[in-house]
Amino acid sequence: MSVAANAPDYVRAISPYQPGKPISELARELGLEEAGIVKLASNENPLGMGALARAAATEAMTEIARYPDGNGFELKAALSRRFALSAAQVVLGNGSNDVLDLVARALLGPGRDAVFSQYAFAVYPLATQSVGAKGVQVPAVNYGHDLDAMLTAITPATRVVFIANPNNPTGTFIAGEVLLAFLARVPADVLVVLDEAYTEYLDESRRYDSVAWLARFPNLLVCRTFSKAYGLAGLRVGYGLGHPEVIDLLNRVRQPFNVSSIALAAATAALDDQDFLIRSAELNRAGMARIAAAMNEMGLETIPSSGNFVTVKVGDAAGVNRRLLEQGVIVRPIAGYGMPEWLRVSIGLESENARFIDALRLALA
Repeated sequence: MSVAANAPDYVRAISPYQPGKPISELARELGLEEAGIVKLASNENPLGMGALARAAATEAMTEIARYPDGNGFELKAALSRRFALSAAQVVLGNGSNDVLDLVARALLGPGRDAVFSQYAFAVYPLATQSVGAKGVQVPAVNYGHDLDAMLTAITPATRVVFIANPNNPTGTFIAGEVLLAFLARVPADVLVVLDEAYTEYLDESRRYDSVAWLARFPNLLVCRTFSKAYGLAGLRVGYGLGHPEVIDLLNRVRQPFNVSSIALAAATAALDDQDFLIRSAELNRAGMARIAAAMNEMGLETIPSSGNFVTVKVGDAAGVNRRLLEQGVIVRPIAGYGMPEWLRVSIGLESENARFIDALRLALA
């Protein structure tokens, strides 16, 4: 018997997460110039990283021979000030994906369940399966979370409920008052992970204070990232906010030095760069409106999105994606989410959005 054959069946059954295609990979595959390729596949900030974060990252390079602060003191302190929480209520991750994985390792395992929605972030079932727990996928309503059905799906074996708001890859949104009513009905021994990776893109009218709910719900973990609106996707830094007992559990399974010194410095600086955050949100709103209008002109169905991407129904998504790639435009097919007719398109710079629209017209011709 081979080494691999000795691995647990639930590990061998995992289909690995498929990230967006890198520009360099497409250039190699099709012999294209990298400079001429537009990537709108991974919901990255088209403005890149802000000036304050860049300066902090550059300065941190001078100490790169040293291990990072394993406790992330400065970033935790900045987050504590921002949200009026104690440092004991903050856990840091190598991206918010890492925090989701910490939840699975700390609370799930064989004989335990995690509840999540159909069409929700692919990491929820992956993290659940990786520790031998059972994933309970609840059918979506209008491509979004059916909270009543998710509540019904909770059993004595349920330890975690994952909710993405806004949701990836569909962009759907749950109003704050609806979430609050849901939290009030969830059993106190079930952790609700509220994944708010795209919360900085929400219009002011849709904002709600989930952090304030932590005082009322010890079984709530708010999970956020610096990868999207803050423009630090390549540095991999996210965080979770929760009850000290929950955070303590997550820190028990967290790897030492899981966030690099450069990421810690850049994220701490980025947190105070409100001008960059505002510019990023404004650019996103304008680009979203332009792409949505163009899809409407082409007679294509889209899902109203509260993130920094649009999900559009194109029919033969695999074929359309291939024709877009041939034109040097990378978007994200989401057949792996059970949506084989749809593509997810990140909002880019004005010129990148225009390039995508023109390329899609040709791909559909």
